Amino acid sequence: MDKFVIQGGTPLQGEIPVSGSKNSALPALAAALLTAEPVTLHRVPAVRDIRTMQRLLVDIGSKVDVAGETVRLETPAIVCPEAPYELVKTMRASSLALGPLVARCGRARVSLPGGCAIGARPINLHIFGLEQLGARINQAHGYIEAVAPEGLRGAVVYFDRITVTGTEDLMMAAVLAKGETILRNAAREPEVADLAELLVKMGARIEGAGTSTIKVEGVERLHGAEHTIIADRIEAGTFLIAGAITRGDLTVTGCVPEHVGALVSKLQQAGVGVTQPDSTRLRVQSGGRLRSVDMTTEEYPGFATDLQAQYMALMTQGDGIAIVVETIFENRFMHAQELARMGANIRLDGKQAIVAGPRELTGAGVIASDLRASASLVLGALVARGETVIDRVYHIDRGYEKIETKLARAGANIRRVE
Repeated sequence: MDKFVIQGGTPLQGEIPVSGSKNSALPALAAALLTAEPVTLHRVPAVRDIRTMQRLLVDIGSKVDVAGETVRLETPAIVCPEAPYELVKTMRASSLALGPLVARCGRARVSLPGGCAIGARPINLHIFGLEQLGARINQAHGYIEAVAPEGLRGAVVYFDRITVTGTEDLMMAAVLAKGETILRNAAREPEVADLAELLVKMGARIEGAGTSTIKVEGVERLHGAEHTIIADRIEAGTFLIAGAITRGDLTVTGCVPEHVGALVSKLQQAGVGVTQPDSTRLRVQSGGRLRSVDMTTEEYPGFATDLQAQYMALMTQGDGIAIVVETIFENRFMHAQELARMGANIRLDGKQAIVAGPRELTGAGVIASDLRASASLVLGALVARGETVIDRVYHIDRGYEKIETKLARAGANIRRVE
């Protein structure tokens, strides 16, 4: 397994570019299953989860051509409507193939999703929604089997809780259903709106994406399209925190500032200078006292759960007590123990973590437990005194494209050891 070796203490300077959004590219790749015509996607990040999804699509029947950040997909026929466990056990986005397969060919067999061990995934919301659209569902031996031999039909689907992948999955299923589908309590994340934009380019009729109510008027068929994936807001937020925690002067380029508005607000409350030079860049400058600021994760446009671990690392340097409350996943504080190995003062109490600072972090051997926990350990290592060795960085490779290269260009002393 690869490791990161990091010598801390260097303020980050200069610019770091943001890649395309992994969480937007994954459903966009799955959407290509909805048509026999070519779908071309630009700004697709070269991360592990994307490669896994591409291998899955090839098994299903897609022709996948990759040229840099551009991926061209063509699925003339569904050869095998199945997502096997052996292939998707490391990736929770496998459920995104469920809706498109049932919509396109009337059946699907998809392994229950894997991925990070950060809590329960609401796959039951996918199942309930597809049943509302007329699919018959059977769950056995770790797989979900769905059939709709007569096709799907429009319906009103109310999500008991907000689910991003559930909203995306049902939206893709509904575009080929007969009649109108209304999704209520839908996720409002930018990735949902980005998927809807692609589907509309393919001929779908969708209104309200990005709001809590999405209306989909089913069509008989979709055609090919070309689309550019939005910037990765979680990567952008991670780099903003990197600039703040190292007391650097760092500009994050190619981002969408409004997508990280909740984080920017917290950084400013903490005393970090954040400015917007133009519509695609954010500059973070942090040289003074860092204040401790409480934070609670929420669905978009609130503070993203995918930035909670990184924010906790920042608060170890805050002057005072910060209470970090996690409301989305019940098991997302596994990074706290590893940060404590580096000297952090963190006490866990149910859904909240109490972070006392400022604490001088020191280099140590730590283990990455999940994707975003990996990023928090990198951030802690960047400010720690001495050398930190982070093991199991395959987790971070699932969602960050060459993070060590990007950070090194901004002055970080970081290297990958194979």
